[in-house]
Amino acid sequence: MPVTPPGEVPYLAAMPTNAETRTGLLAAIGAYGLWGFLPLYFKLLGETSPTVILAHRIVWSVPTALILIIAAGKWSEFVALRKQRNVLFALLASSLAIAANWTIYIWAVTHSRVLEGSLGYFINPLITFVFAAMLFGEKFRPLQIAAVGIAAAGVLNQTLVVGEFPWISLSLAFSFAIYGALRKQIPVDSRVGFGMEALWLAPAAALYLLFFLPAGTHAFGSGDIGYVMLLLLAGPFTAAPLILFGMGARRLKLSTIGVLQYIGPSLQFVIALALGEPFTPGHAVTFGLIWLGVILFTFSALRADRRAAAAAITPATPAVSPTAD
Repeated sequence: MPVTPPGEVPYLAAMPTNAETRTGLLAAIGAYGLWGFLPLYFKLLGETSPTVILAHRIVWSVPTALILIIAAGKWSEFVALRKQRNVLFALLASSLAIAANWTIYIWAVTHSRVLEGSLGYFINPLITFVFAAMLFGEKFRPLQIAAVGIAAAGVLNQTLVVGEFPWISLSLAFSFAIYGALRKQIPVDSRVGFGMEALWLAPAAALYLLFFLPAGTHAFGSGDIGYVMLLLLAGPFTAAPLILFGMGARRLKLSTIGVLQYIGPSLQFVIALALGEPFTPGHAVTFGLIWLGVILFTFSALRADRRAAAAAITPATPAVSPTAD
């Protein structure tokens, strides 16, 4: 899930009204709900190749992003990027990171490995925290260290007991953490950044659809109108949760966002079970350890948030002026 870039209005800039809080809550739930149900969209595309799905997702994200940029009055900011080479190449790097994340996730869903995708997004906040500590100087708290250690035990259990190294889960977690770390450093509006990322990727995606599809494969399949519409919706389905997330992030506490982010992988977990993916006692131990790590991590973040809030409202002790002789 995206990291709010510099320039966005932080939560503490102004205390939201109850109406704003409700709007933010509904928007954030909508964002994570859409991300959670995304596997069902990919499943509707049937036997479509993951690379074809990825290419359509990229290509149709471009017009969607441009419409959003114009609607938000950010067109001049978008055009101005051509003079900011450092920002352009930073967005190239972030586009490659998110493309890798999309590729792995689409492959996982189309190969009936939604459960592993779910595990990856449960792990992601812990990996993001490790990145934040290593790259941005955020300090470890003892409970957070314990949470990461317990999650690592879950990964070890999946490898040794279940007999499957969770490469899908870890690849998803690390690729999204890298994406978040990159976007955190790029001073650009989220819609503008998303639009440029899509533009960086679009030429290769379009060329693939036009000239490099495997023999017997067509960009729009048999041309069935329902199937074509599903492919065209790839752009809006990519952009909609990003918009809702931005609305929620500006109106809610970061700790609230931190709790809500588990809606997505929780829905994916339920969908995986509903689709009949195997869930053995070994998987139960893996998920149990990951969930315990997530609970401890979230509890530590909430406790730190409450302490910060209490410190903010505690009146400072007035200084005692020395008595004049």
